[in-house]
Amino acid sequence: MTLTIAQKRAAFRALHEQGCFILPNPWDVGSARFLQSQGFKALATTSSGHAWSQGRRDGGETREAVLAHLRQMVTATDLPVNADFENGFARDPQGVAQSVRMAIDTGVAGLSIEDSTGDPAAPLFELDVAVARLRAARGAIDQEGGDTLLVGRAENFFAGRPDLDDAIRRLKAYADAGADCLYAPGIRTREQIAAVVAAVAPKPVNLLVGGTSDLTLKDIEALGVRRVSVGGALARAAWGGFMRATRTLAEGRFDGFADAASGAELNDLFR
Repeated sequence: MTLTIAQKRAAFRALHEQGCFILPNPWDVGSARFLQSQGFKALATTSSGHAWSQGRRDGGETREAVLAHLRQMVTATDLPVNADFENGFARDPQGVAQSVRMAIDTGVAGLSIEDSTGDPAAPLFELDVAVARLRAARGAIDQEGGDTLLVGRAENFFAGRPDLDDAIRRLKAYADAGADCLYAPGIRTREQIAAVVAAVAPKPVNLLVGGTSDLTLKDIEALGVRRVSVGGALARAAWGGFMRATRTLAEGRFDGFADAASGAELNDLFR
């Protein structure tokens, strides 16, 4: 069944209303279609996963390349797609609004805007600037029809500023500025998660689980989280298998192919 963009966006919003769902992160068309075949309800792009597939570092792709990738991913699946839209590919609010309008045009059901600057000396935008950027994104979405879900990201823990109080202060400000969902990648403990959920309630929270965890999805749901994404973890898992197989091959051995996927199964999937 082929869904319209409006139907995808409505379905995506509905997922955030109750319960907790996993939002896995494919990095190309094949991985997106495989995840759809496994019964997931929505997908999110990963800036790192796609950049690595293009031989670039995370954050090293242009806005035009990312927009082309988003359009490709949206057309690859009937599932709603949330865009990892980095920091909006602009510093000023007007530039963020322009970028957001371009992202909306690709058909994504949601998009996130980070408050990271890319400058190691000052890795986070000042709060007033970050809020103005979120308000600009909100305005662009509303101008285009208001259906695309806006995610506000506080990058403290990824930017070398692991201050939970500041992250919460930022998330509350982003919620007030119009973010529909809030996200502080890098928080891990039950206490951190519960504090973020309580601070922005009743708005939904996204939790990143980018590696092994003692928490189960039921545990995470019990803490009040609405959705769980995995960032570049699936891409890193795939790269891990490829790198291990390649290193054994370089040693003249072929046992690295032991866990390889079946070609017949892949052909059936993509038939």
